[in-house]
Amino acid sequence: MSDWPNLVTLFFERAAEYGDKPFLSHKANGVWISKSWAKAANEVAALAQALKRLGLAPGDRVMLVSENRPEFCIADLAIMAAGCITVPTFTTNTETDHAHILADSGAHAVIVSNAKVAATLLPAIMRAGSAQHVIGIETLKMAQFGSVTYHDWDTLLAREVPDVAGAALATTFKRNDMACIIYTSGTGGTPRGVMQTHGMILLNVVGAGAIVLEDFPKSPEIMLSFLPLSHAYEHTVGQYIPIYLGAQIYYAESLEKLAANMEEVRPTIMVIVPRLLELLRTRVLKAVEKEGRLAQNLLRRALALGAKRHNGQLKPWDAPIDLLLDQTIRKKLKARFGGRIKALVCGGAPLNPEIGNFFDALGLPVLQGYGQTEAGPLISCNRPRAGLRMETVGPPLMGVEVRIAEDGEILVRGENVMPGYWNHPNLTAAALNDGWLSTGDIGRFDDGGRLMITDRKKDIIVNDKGENIAPQKIEGMLTLCTEIHQAMVIGDKRPHLVGLIVPDPDWALHWARENDEDFDLARLCQLPAFHKAVTAAVDGVNASLSVTEKVRRVMLIPDPFTAENGMLTPSIKIRRHMIKGLYGAQLEALYGG
Repeated sequence: MSDWPNLVTLFFERAAEYGDKPFLSHKANGVWISKSWAKAANEVAALAQALKRLGLAPGDRVMLVSENRPEFCIADLAIMAAGCITVPTFTTNTETDHAHILADSGAHAVIVSNAKVAATLLPAIMRAGSAQHVIGIETLKMAQFGSVTYHDWDTLLAREVPDVAGAALATTFKRNDMACIIYTSGTGGTPRGVMQTHGMILLNVVGAGAIVLEDFPKSPEIMLSFLPLSHAYEHTVGQYIPIYLGAQIYYAESLEKLAANMEEVRPTIMVIVPRLLELLRTRVLKAVEKEGRLAQNLLRRALALGAKRHNGQLKPWDAPIDLLLDQTIRKKLKARFGGRIKALVCGGAPLNPEIGNFFDALGLPVLQGYGQTEAGPLISCNRPRAGLRMETVGPPLMGVEVRIAEDGEILVRGENVMPGYWNHPNLTAAALNDGWLSTGDIGRFDDGGRLMITDRKKDIIVNDKGENIAPQKIEGMLTLCTEIHQAMVIGDKRPHLVGLIVPDPDWALHWARENDEDFDLARLCQLPAFHKAVTAAVDGVNASLSVTEKVRRVMLIPDPFTAENGMLTPSIKIRRHMIKGLYGAQLEALYGG
């Protein structure tokens, strides 16, 4: 599929090609600062030399715990250039999470970004006892580190005379050699380390890169990185695909400043998750509502025209209104994203087709993809030349085989499939059969060869009549309601579904003012009138669901699901087992009559 034997060789080739052009950019003191490809290559070579000088040997694991920033990319490449294996880990992990990953991976060294992140990491390092070195990207002011040797990032690099050519020649490892161990974000249990080879990621990079190069106008690519780089999705799509494309990567300051950063950076491609698209859609609808009837009418016309285009029903006489929409509402929305977005690449969780069609109708194509960490992670992705269908996740990527098992499970084979789980041969044997990866997802192909995901195999609810129900579809429809921020439904071995609802706080504030109530969400959730208003929204969704899919009763809670309280993974998927553990008894009580 490509001539590169490993990811580091790809990077050094690109660095030689682009030289002093900007590569990695971050914001400091209100100003964007860029690091060139040549400067990045020097730092990768220097850090790789330093790691070897510390005694790290080929195959040693190095844990990398950092938010998105230029040093993450430099460290990741340098670890691999030294022949070691990167173990990228979420900054939001608890001490217990860190201790598990340290013990399981046997990491010999740890690179950590700052004191805040180190607060939960250092106690885990002391407990695990495997790491011999800690490198602080920002200086860690500690009185002592026990038996672990501390190194300051800047000091470590300053001691080396970078030899880029020598570092490039030393990268003799092959595509089937391990590049990293990425621990799954754990929607249902202890995280497992997925062994990702250089070839897994390279196959993804070339296959996904082809979509950008073949389906869109050519231009220098600008990408804004904000999803966690420790997740396989952003690690491959937000870091290595840009390297392949020779793109410039900007690192967002924070999720709160993402909107401002988009307008400043003006990205051409953004990697995003469905939940953020849902929030953006809500903001657009609220803004249009405030702008009055003309804006509301333009939005209706844009959505109607989008539906006609989707169904192949556009007529020549639709062209004038289409042009008007390009110059008005579409132009205004695109400006919020910087004005030059080619596509929003969406993955990490199922996307409600209505959301994708909404943005597509407004001139922002959404390329929904599908994958999992065990597959590099990309398996398939929608692409314009194949016809965008938001109810699908597109055709399989180049070099990826997909077939559907008799029970509907999606099976995947190709170089993108993992060799196995680190230290877990039994789990590996259960996941892999004759080279085919059992994804745990249920799906089928449409008549255009595009893959459709119907649900997670393990999440499927089987009611007391033996009927299968896909909860994610229902939860997605519920969260499209203005009144509902988050939702989870249950009903396994039960006659019907019940649900847990987190009301939307903005809507709840409006309701409280309209009904002369103090805004206290916990108190509002107990009010019969407030409960009735939320239930009316649920009933509206029920009207378009089958009898078995209808949610009969709901419980309201004021506290949202977050990564901090353990109810969401860092990639914004709900942790069903955690939510059931906390609210299971109350949900079961909804069946009491």
